[in-house]
Amino acid sequence: MRHILDIQKQLLPDLTDVLKKRYSILHHIHLSGTIGRRTLATNLDLTERVLRAEVDFLREQGLLDSESAGMSLSESGRKLLEDLEPLIKDLFGLSDLEEQLKERFGLNKVVVVPGDWDQSVFTKKELGRAGAAVLRKQATKDDVIAVTGGSTLAEIAGFLTGSTTLKGSLFVPARGGLGESVELQANTIASTMAKKTGGQYRLLHVPDHLGEEAYVSLMQDANIKELVDVIRSARIVVHGIGDAMVMARRRKVAPETIASLQQEGALAEAFGYYFDRQGRVVHKMPTVGLRLEDIQTTEVVIAVAGGRSKGEAIAAVMRFGHNDVLVTDEAAAQEILKL
Repeated sequence: MRHILDIQKQLLPDLTDVLKKRYSILHHIHLSGTIGRRTLATNLDLTERVLRAEVDFLREQGLLDSESAGMSLSESGRKLLEDLEPLIKDLFGLSDLEEQLKERFGLNKVVVVPGDWDQSVFTKKELGRAGAAVLRKQATKDDVIAVTGGSTLAEIAGFLTGSTTLKGSLFVPARGGLGESVELQANTIASTMAKKTGGQYRLLHVPDHLGEEAYVSLMQDANIKELVDVIRSARIVVHGIGDAMVMARRRKVAPETIASLQQEGALAEAFGYYFDRQGRVVHKMPTVGLRLEDIQTTEVVIAVAGGRSKGEAIAAVMRFGHNDVLVTDEAAAQEILKL
């Protein structure tokens, strides 16, 4: 396949450009569900005249359906997108990025989607779609699946659907709440995933950031201890990756702790732990939920994060060495490989 693509690029470069453009149109419509032509033209940075011609062609091929609310993919269009995915990965050079990241960090699987989370809402949606697809493939019957909070995990929840394996799963929050928007908290995301897949869920109604005394007191409660034991037994953990300073401020960490994090060279945060450039843990928060030792023994750990601005943070957590799968975007992958 790669050899054929290289020949095509030399002899028929225009054909490659047309393929990319038509794939992008179908892909954006797929992620949007239903979208109007003017909005799509703006999102793709195409003139309405150019887009109209392409949409007419795709409709004639039976790939699009038109409704009063806008355009959507037909069943044939959805099938074509699935069949095109391996070819598009080669065409955009994403397969090479995946292999390089797998080799560099010793990962079992890497999925790289086109674009940059920092720049495009569609890249955010595609990262969510790819994360949901990876979770479906990794799940087995009656799994306990622990999920963290954040916008990336919320995108994944939005793309989950019912499946035989996920239907029997128990979704649990990996830790307590951060006091941020309710829809981004781990509790909400766990319940959304369960409802979308037909699974079960349990909630952890405690704050994420606790003092040592409060932590010890809560862990003496039989109900909380039983739920925490379930969370720590999860076979799959799905987590995002944050910038250390951004996450410290979201947690309302004391100024002296932030100064200490900066002095220690903290770059990344994941599941309540802060990592430096080499992947060493430089600070941990007392949290009711998953601990580092639980992550180290979890069977499948899936990290989902994107955006060029997070390249260093993602690399730091990957160097920690206990992730099995990374789902990221093209801009982040390129930034990581530069480091």
